[in-house]
Amino acid sequence: MQSEVELHPWERLTELVEAGDANALQQFLESLTPSQAVYAISHLGSDIQQKILTTLTPAEAAELVEDVPDAHAVDMIERLASSDAASILNEMDSNAQADLLGDLDKEDAEAILAEMDPEQAEGARRLIEYESDVAGGLMFTEFLSFPRGALVRDVAEDLSASAEEYEDYDIQYLYVVSPAGRLVGVIRLRDLVLSPRDTPVKDIMIKSPMSVPVDMPLDELAELFERYELLSIPVVDKTKRMVGVVLESDVDDALIDRADSDHLKSQGIVGGEELRTMPVFTRSRRRLSWLSINIVLNIIAASVIAVYQDTLAAVIALAVFLPIVSDMSGCSGNQAVAVSMRELSLGLVKPLDAFRVWAHEVSVGLTNGAVLGVLLGTVAWLWQDNVYLGLVVGGALALNTVVAVSIGGTVPLLLRGLKLDPALASGPILTTVTDMCGFFLILSFATLMLPLLTVT
Repeated sequence: MQSEVELHPWERLTELVEAGDANALQQFLESLTPSQAVYAISHLGSDIQQKILTTLTPAEAAELVEDVPDAHAVDMIERLASSDAASILNEMDSNAQADLLGDLDKEDAEAILAEMDPEQAEGARRLIEYESDVAGGLMFTEFLSFPRGALVRDVAEDLSASAEEYEDYDIQYLYVVSPAGRLVGVIRLRDLVLSPRDTPVKDIMIKSPMSVPVDMPLDELAELFERYELLSIPVVDKTKRMVGVVLESDVDDALIDRADSDHLKSQGIVGGEELRTMPVFTRSRRRLSWLSINIVLNIIAASVIAVYQDTLAAVIALAVFLPIVSDMSGCSGNQAVAVSMRELSLGLVKPLDAFRVWAHEVSVGLTNGAVLGVLLGTVAWLWQDNVYLGLVVGGALALNTVVAVSIGGTVPLLLRGLKLDPALASGPILTTVTDMCGFFLILSFATLMLPLLTVT
């Protein structure tokens, strides 16, 4: 048998699981960094992954599940028996519970909720109702609140007596609430520690603290954290009752997740996160839903060439420049899409700003188009010793660059205004239109100047 040193981590995990040695399994996982553990888990079959989760204690399994990517975590949890999955979710923070349950099939989620601790299940159901990109969907509900009449001594004794229970809480601040649960103040731990024991908490709390409603969008949350340099912000419902806390780190993670999702969509990966451990049919279906539409759009673009096939046959050199013109224009358009998507995510532009955005993009497109057109036109002229070919190719690229940046800059805003996903639809629209326009411009110019292009 191979020694432990010679085994890959996933091979060692398989050995420990098959031996049923829970202690050794946990010790080995603790010896790995989170990234190493995720890498090893990804090399295992679903049966071994399931055995790992059921061999570990629920708390240990919960810690492991929280480290793996969301799509992989969902796949691991849905393969478990509902009771086993519920035991693991009971050990997770409220926001992690809601994220995981929200990504599961509705039937699977309900089966797990039915097995969970009733209080935690009720809390998870409330959180699932919120969209993932608002304060309610990002908050966690584990926070410490105390009545206005409490003394510093009361708070300190509670923290000491319940240290084990609060161990996993992310305690940045303590909160003071009214009998109805409304937020009235925030206590910094530093102020609590340095105050005399018989001081009422109302005397050391920050009065009229900042809070956010449960439906505040992600972009506005990010702006608040950036403006005020806070670590966390309390979340209140419509009655001003405190219901949770949202962390700056969770907002940052949500922004990264959204950017990753937008990037995947722009590349035709529809339906969210994709991992190669997912079923082949699922991955294929997600990709084909975009590719099947794109092939139709490309056929439409290629039909322009068919209309001008006689011109192309007469000046075969044009075939060399067709893909260059469409590709370079597409690159310029994609840059404009990227800027518009970024400004939309930051709240810097809105659909009503489409004309202003277009005006800015046209100025850039004219400049870049002229430079690129001169460069490509010069190459065409020197290659074929025909200045008119250079004018056709360079002029087509210059004009198509203006078209591309105009589309790339404005289409994301227009799609957002129509309640469509700009990350998913902007790419196909840009590609199709720039290809069609590029082919049309270069071939129509060539047709008009055909006698000059065919002179030998």
